[in-house]
Amino acid sequence: MESGLKFFDDVIDYARQVIELEGNAIVDVAAQLDSQFSDAVLCIAKRCRSGGCVIVTGIGKAGLIGNKISATMSSTGTRSFFLHPSEAIHGDLGRVTADDVILVLSQSGETVEIVRLLPTLRKLGAAIIAITASPQSSLGQAADTVIAFGKLQEADTLGLAPSTSTAVMLALGDALALTASRLYGFRREDFAVFHPGGSLGRNLSLVDDYMRPLEKCRFAKDEQTLREVLSQKSDIDRYSGAVMLISGDNKLSGIFTDSDLRRLIGNHREELLDQPVQNVMTANPKRIQNGSSILDAIAILTNLKISELPVVDAENHPVGLIDITDILGVFPELLQERKQQERRMVA
Repeated sequence: MESGLKFFDDVIDYARQVIELEGNAIVDVAAQLDSQFSDAVLCIAKRCRSGGCVIVTGIGKAGLIGNKISATMSSTGTRSFFLHPSEAIHGDLGRVTADDVILVLSQSGETVEIVRLLPTLRKLGAAIIAITASPQSSLGQAADTVIAFGKLQEADTLGLAPSTSTAVMLALGDALALTASRLYGFRREDFAVFHPGGSLGRNLSLVDDYMRPLEKCRFAKDEQTLREVLSQKSDIDRYSGAVMLISGDNKLSGIFTDSDLRRLIGNHREELLDQPVQNVMTANPKRIQNGSSILDAIAILTNLKISELPVVDAENHPVGLIDITDILGVFPELLQERKQQERRMVA
């Protein structure tokens, strides 16, 4: 039996061969891209912008790759879903319309389940884009556009298991999805809309997604007395520890927090309760403009060690408030930072 070191070397060498073979194949296919690829991108963009979507199909390993390509398209601005060939011939072809694009993956282009679909797909009027080895295959002949990758050497020792071919299919599918996305002008903000639950989309969110709108915030005129400000009734469901103060021209002029009130009472300055709140408010408080990144808001809250951050429009009119209690659960790292700050204060 081989020594442990020899076994390790053999394993690593073979693994590198597999990866290099697949990687080189992808590079070679990239160099061979021609007008068929650009035609495919334009077809996707035109049809999807007119109400169609990209329906991806394939079976076996190609089908698994197709699922991933469809998911990538959906998350980058191209409406898409995966259609299993076996289910398609048992009724799911009813999902296909003449406005759609059918992206078909088949290494040989002669897969029985795929070939059976082709006549009906042609009748339905959908555009067919094929990713296959040969444009002369049954699939290649039936397709409107063929992205052919030629004969490839599979990476396994027997040269049989789909490996290099599926790696190339995946790369071509990603290239289609991302090139179409770029053509649409897909933005970071759009990506965030499709990924509200993931960390990437979360970090691309805007303050508008997390702020309490003005009608659900505590606010008052800055010429009112502090007592009037504190005693005015509110139908707000969630209590916030801050009142935004607004000047006569409805612009943000200050903020008064529960902490400010505790300090005032603690210093026995009760006489200030009957003075205009503008005398005791924090004038010109830190604020953030709507449309800004939520990460910018978090940086302000963390660095200044504050719990409320007014949100204003371009003319400095208040439109909402970021309250730290509303985002601690969504951004657990912020909660951790606050706990560390509290520990440092105690120490």
